[in-house]
Amino acid sequence: MKKVLGIFGVLLAICVIASLGNPDFLNSYNLQNILKRTALYGIMGLGAAFVIMSGGIDLSIGSMVALVGCLMSLLLVDWGLSTPLVFLLLFLLALALGLIHGLLITKMRLQPFVVTLCGLLLYRGVARWITGDSLTPPGGFTGAHEGLRVLATGRVTLPLLNFPVPIPFLILLAVTAVAAVFLNLTIYGRYLLAVGRNEQAARYSGINTHRIVLLAYVLCALLSGLAGVLSLLDNNSIQPPQHGSFYELYAIAAAVLGGCSLRGGEGSVLGVVLGAALIPVLNNASSLLGFPTRLEFAIIGIVILVGVTVDELVKRVAAARRASHGAAAVKN
Repeated sequence: MKKVLGIFGVLLAICVIASLGNPDFLNSYNLQNILKRTALYGIMGLGAAFVIMSGGIDLSIGSMVALVGCLMSLLLVDWGLSTPLVFLLLFLLALALGLIHGLLITKMRLQPFVVTLCGLLLYRGVARWITGDSLTPPGGFTGAHEGLRVLATGRVTLPLLNFPVPIPFLILLAVTAVAAVFLNLTIYGRYLLAVGRNEQAARYSGINTHRIVLLAYVLCALLSGLAGVLSLLDNNSIQPPQHGSFYELYAIAAAVLGGCSLRGGEGSVLGVVLGAALIPVLNNASSLLGFPTRLEFAIIGIVILVGVTVDELVKRVAAARRASHGAAAVKN
């Protein structure tokens, strides 16, 4: 909870500074754009968080987003398949790729970094090959398919708020609720954290660690696929060589900022969502305050580095205090 409050405090401070520096930060259009980007990063960040909590890493998220987007365009526009069938095929594809990642890591005992790095290269290459490196769909979604874009561009004015909330953000809230129930209220969520803390001890205690790792990579792939669908519908068309680039880093950054330890076994769903919100807020605030756009990645990198460093220092201080209290208790 302390980590969640900490990231919330940082997020609130940046929002206050940005709003004081430029009142446009608080206008409805700007806030809606921030919420849309938060939704995309949050969905990917939750997928990355499950993998990180299990003690692994997934570098293929951005390429998965590009591949799903390109295949969705190809199946809908070029092949003319029905929308439900396309969504089913994309779901099965993401499920299969997540299973492949998990099986290579658990059964073949390959390193997660290597497996998902190969996925990053492979999926990007396939996306570029099936589209010929061309904009897809060339003229964007038109006709019967244009209505699908409401999933990514639509807004709903909720009662009492009197503020149009983007539909992707509502999707993020639904995913967050399910993820929180899974992690905090089911035995599989506790198993996931146990495997991340100490996989060997978890195995000796009777947990099927391979199944839990498989589940983490499948969830990450499914959420990456969902992000790919929303990203395509939001942009209306995508350029395969660039689309989704650095998304895996945004997802990992959201998870780490939200309290997930890269050592595994630690994390918070709410913290990940707040960490995901911090990235577009930083981008938007730096732009409105007049910082050069070329410094975007540098600013994000500095904030992440400071956040991780402070978190590590707090852990060391807490560990030292516990050790000193334990020594004092032994003497007494």
